[in-house]
Amino acid sequence: MSDAVTAPKGASSVGPVAQVEERGLQGMVTLRADLSEPALAGAVKAATGCALPETRQILYNGDRAVAWMSPDELLLLVPYVDTVDVVAALEAALAGVHHLAVDVSDARASFAISGPGAREVLARLCPVDLSPVAFGPGEIRRTRLAQVPAAFWTDEAGRFTLVCFRSVARYAFDALVGAASGDKVGYFQES
Repeated sequence: MSDAVTAPKGASSVGPVAQVEERGLQGMVTLRADLSEPALAGAVKAATGCALPETRQILYNGDRAVAWMSPDELLLLVPYVDTVDVVAALEAALAGVHHLAVDVSDARASFAISGPGAREVLARLCPVDLSPVAFGPGEIRRTRLAQVPAAFWTDEAGRFTLVCFRSVARYAFDALVGAASGDKVGYFQES
């Protein structure tokens, strides 16, 4: 068996607006189910230590998180080495409940966008109101990054994490680097 590697293989770039870097291996589990199902909250809590998120919310517990992706979909973020065990635990906890739990870790890529212009970088590429009032820590957006689907969130320090399909990782990285390479516009007060 070969060792797991990411598509961008540690790609990193520092531009005048922000820094873009590939985040490395991240365990990701897509969980599809009726989010009002009583057993779901317990299964997610056991897997991540988090409650069920509200619409467009991401909740953290150390190196684990759970994000709302759609009315019937959650994304669980766990250490890469724990992913198989998390899926097995979800299957056991949700036995008899209509659901789908899938390890999508190797089908995704993730990037960190940081620096004073990180918000501006995403605003150049995504059709989302990224003003600090409209989008802050604890929120997630599932949208487009230029021509590809992506999801992203930010932390208290203003660092953004972006997830996309592995098959378009190079395109996403190049788009982010291009947006981080231009002159800073300074539209957002914090950027």
